[in-house]
Amino acid sequence: MTLPKIQQIGPLEIEAESFRIIESEIGVTSFSQDEFAVVRRCIHATGDFSFAGNMRFAQDGVQAGLAAIRAGKNILVDVNMAVAGISRGLLEQFGGRIICRITDKETARLAGENNKTRSEIAMELAQDDNIGIVAIGNAPTALLKTMELIAAGTFSPDLVIGVPVGFVNAAESKEILFHQDYPYITALGRKGGTPVAVAAVNALLRLA
Repeated sequence: MTLPKIQQIGPLEIEAESFRIIESEIGVTSFSQDEFAVVRRCIHATGDFSFAGNMRFAQDGVQAGLAAIRAGKNILVDVNMAVAGISRGLLEQFGGRIICRITDKETARLAGENNKTRSEIAMELAQDDNIGIVAIGNAPTALLKTMELIAAGTFSPDLVIGVPVGFVNAAESKEILFHQDYPYITALGRKGGTPVAVAAVNALLRLA
């Protein structure tokens, strides 16, 4: 068996070369330059080119996210894995913080008392925390609750990044988001996940 040859490339060049490969394999797209920067980083994070076909952006989605970051607003995520992946240093330069309430004791208590998921309660508890961007990659219930709060007029994030992965209500929740009239970024179908949500946020942070 002949083993593949490994490229000799420096650490600072790896990302640039990865982006070059992605751009060469995708070719021409209908995304704007800023939208493509988000899609490219999502593909880079997953190795999955299908995101070039299933990602959707509200007309002002990217710009709304950039404005929120530059205004120093916070980013609300559904799981602690996202907290670890988002470029905290870049966000803090603008004055924002990453917020995740999923493991709070109050979240667990209220979830048990109200027969709701912790993801739902975490969204409710954080809606007054100067949230500019909601980024959900794991829990469809968190995305559905976010949209419910927005519809009720009690929550007004500047951008909703909804890319939950899975087989139960993941595709459905994203399809509902796709038909909203406020800024969003989503990936239709079952695919998604926290790495995709993190990649989208990090792309916006670099654009900002």
